[in-house]
Amino acid sequence: MKKPKKQKDDKSVSVSDHLNSDLLEQLKAVKKGLTKEQEERDAELEKKKIEERKQREKNKSFEELLNESSLSWKEYK
Repeated sequence: MKKPKKQKDDKSVSVSDHLNSDLLEQLKAVKKGLTKEQEERDAELEKKKIEERKQREKNKSFEELLNESSLSWKEYK
């Protein structure tokens, strides 16, 4: 029992066919602007994370740095 397949029209209609060219260009410009803003926000967020990581590293106490160190005094005994 095979289901009959729907036949597609040779001419597919898209939204851009119904919009006038000025409106389509405006929408494309808005899309490009929003994409650029999103990329800038992502870059700024990444920059902020790196700066925070550097600041935390800078403010670590001697004990924290010593605990993170892989050196062991037993190796040099």
